[in-house]
Amino acid sequence: MDAVKIKQKRVVVAMSGGVDSSVAAALLKEQRYEVIGMTMNVYELPKDICRSENLMSCCGWQAVEDAHRVAHLLGISHYVVDLKADFEEKVIKDFCDQYARGKTPNPCIRCNEFIKFDALMKRTHKLNADFLATGHHARIEYDPRIKRYLLKKGKDKQKDQSYFLYLMTQEQLSRTLMPIGFFTKDEVRKKAHELGLPVAQRVESQEVCFVPDDDYAGFLRSRTPKAFRPGPIVNSENKVLGQHKGIAHYTIGQRRGMGIAAPHPLYVLEVMPQKNTIVVGTNDELYHKKLIASHVHLNSGEGLKEPIPVKARIRYKHREAKAILSPLDSGNALVAFFRAQRAITPGQSVVFYDKDVVLGGAIIEKSL
Repeated sequence: MDAVKIKQKRVVVAMSGGVDSSVAAALLKEQRYEVIGMTMNVYELPKDICRSENLMSCCGWQAVEDAHRVAHLLGISHYVVDLKADFEEKVIKDFCDQYARGKTPNPCIRCNEFIKFDALMKRTHKLNADFLATGHHARIEYDPRIKRYLLKKGKDKQKDQSYFLYLMTQEQLSRTLMPIGFFTKDEVRKKAHELGLPVAQRVESQEVCFVPDDDYAGFLRSRTPKAFRPGPIVNSENKVLGQHKGIAHYTIGQRRGMGIAAPHPLYVLEVMPQKNTIVVGTNDELYHKKLIASHVHLNSGEGLKEPIPVKARIRYKHREAKAILSPLDSGNALVAFFRAQRAITPGQSVVFYDKDVVLGGAIIEKSL
């Protein structure tokens, strides 16, 4: 009797042209998946910038070309999907709006929420794919005891990207593969060299992809001119100390760019868009033990019903700190830290952990 032929699982790999997503595609092919490469065209940088050897962004035609070369070498199909309209509406517009409101947004989190794991995942359905795979340094594991998928930190703690993924749902986790999360960055590069991938030594993307040279002010000025109206700089007693060049230039904890002579260093304590005012003070005034957060999301799919102990991270590179996460009647949440945290910034996400497991996260509204 002929052996029963097992259907090959099909996976679409989001290929950015970088070493992580390229190795992810290679690993999945080795694991006998039917691999299809797909590169998102979300924003087009000017060609002279896009083709620069020093470019540290994953947007533009250079990324598409690199992804295509890798796909050709691996012998897999490769497609480019145009998501520029979605990216403009969901990521760039929100980025500008938040800065105009005196907040400091994280566009990478919105990109994962609305672009990679929504718009792109919908494209995988059209290809009848079983999974979407990415090159994130994070892990997804199923826990049969609680019958739930867990989002975990990547093996390389210095490169861990779980912070950016806290909004993933159980459905998305069940349909997503992140093979890179089980390797360190050095191991990924070594694998790329062994395979002869042309992107083995490509520099990592470190900028917001649509803001070349990290020139936030230049990008925002053309789109949000109201965020660049001069206004007063005051201290916590409302005494005017100087004038700022527009609220988009400032974020909580910032020291430079004040232009104020003072006997001690001054830091941005608060951005007040309604009054077009920047509040400054001492480093000690930057520390707070509580914050209010909105848009609370738990990866379990359940709501926050009672206080729970967590380790909370208030920005990507921030060290996690012990806290109690409690629901509020407003639908928001209170995060109370055991020790005061420096420069809690509205607009950033606070992400909750239990050891290496992501419990969820929320958007910081204000410190208390």
